Amino acid sequence: MMDRLNGPPSLMIVSDLDFTMVDHEDPEDLSLLRFNSLWEAYYRQDSLLVYSTGRSPTIYKQLRKEKPLLTPDITIMSVGTEIAYGESMLPDSDWEQCLNLNWNPDIILQETANFPHLIPQSDTEQRPHKVSFFLEKPNSSEVIKTLSERLQKRKLDVKIIYSNGTALDILPKGAGKGQALAYLLRKFKANGRIPLNSLVCGDSGNDAELFTIPEVYGVMVGNAQEELLQWHAENAKNNPNIIHSSERCASGIIQAIGKFSLGPNVSPRDIKDFGKCRVNVFSPGYEVVKFYLFYERWRRAEVEKSDQILQNLKSSFYPLGTFVHPCGTEQPMNKCTYMVERLYGDKQGKRYQVWLDRVSTSQIGSDSWLVKFDKWESTGEERYCCRTTVLLTTKQAEESFTWMHIHQTWLDGLEAKDQSLWFL
Repeated sequence: MMDRLNGPPSLMIVSDLDFTMVDHEDPEDLSLLRFNSLWEAYYRQDSLLVYSTGRSPTIYKQLRKEKPLLTPDITIMSVGTEIAYGESMLPDSDWEQCLNLNWNPDIILQETANFPHLIPQSDTEQRPHKVSFFLEKPNSSEVIKTLSERLQKRKLDVKIIYSNGTALDILPKGAGKGQALAYLLRKFKANGRIPLNSLVCGDSGNDAELFTIPEVYGVMVGNAQEELLQWHAENAKNNPNIIHSSERCASGIIQAIGKFSLGPNVSPRDIKDFGKCRVNVFSPGYEVVKFYLFYERWRRAEVEKSDQILQNLKSSFYPLGTFVHPCGTEQPMNKCTYMVERLYGDKQGKRYQVWLDRVSTSQIGSDSWLVKFDKWESTGEERYCCRTTVLLTTKQAEESFTWMHIHQTWLDGLEAKDQSLWFL
């Protein structure tokens, strides 16, 4: 994970998922897509993205299939009891060993059986270091108080976390979202890779621990629950490094990046006309994000179909270059222009979206770059993805790129059913 970075991460974002990074009341996922394009255009190369969720690995993976979530560098799951790295989700066995100390789920199950108000959650949510129940809010205070006393008498060091007015989790004393983050920061420090800035993001009670970590910035998103706002009022109201954003979910995270001056905070998705809006950035990562945003808008007929745009498009593709379709067929690059031209408006009025994930760039010559990324497309409930490699060169005396070669291969299980409908 850290090998791709040349030094300490410029920024580490640690975010809860449900109703923080993901807005379940936003059917178009617009705030999440705004964050995606910002992260891949500006931050992916030198920063770390960490998800910190109460979800178990099973329902975390389920969410990834439902929403356009980026691939994180680190995933903290099950309310801080499981840590995994990279796309392969390699587990942190040292963290697991830390949590074994004075932990006995059998005793916990014996004691909780005496509380009829505690309804066990599904088997997927019962984890090696987490025992989880549903508990209605009117009964919560008395149940938590009595249960805590009974577990103390059994000499168990546990932590009881109640969140969202419905979920009660029992964890080892040393577990939790905040403790997991503190553990990661100690590892980074030992390797000389402590992030230059860290931003934690949350909306509910089980996120409160994140805001207790020293020297981090924090954002309670605009839709934060009363339990988190009350915790803040009682424990951190005088901390200028923690804000309550006015924007919901991922848009609130973007707002906090700007508030704390942590880096660029204008998402490329918010730029309606790239020709008129000059941004102070010239990078191959930004180039591919910008192009595929244009591609989405072109197919949705959200940009003007003009001769000037078509001429700019033609000048971006090297005529003698090649495009390799994910099914394996190869064609001249100049045909890409004609393909794009005839696709204008074919997705108009449809829920059609394009986003990039895992953008990585490497300079292979004085004026040439290889850019690799996962290109996702969705139309309604159908989603497709291919691994894409692009060769870019810079144009002489211009701050612009020429697309020399594009090569795409399907990711397993994400092939288009009708591959003739996949164009670029």
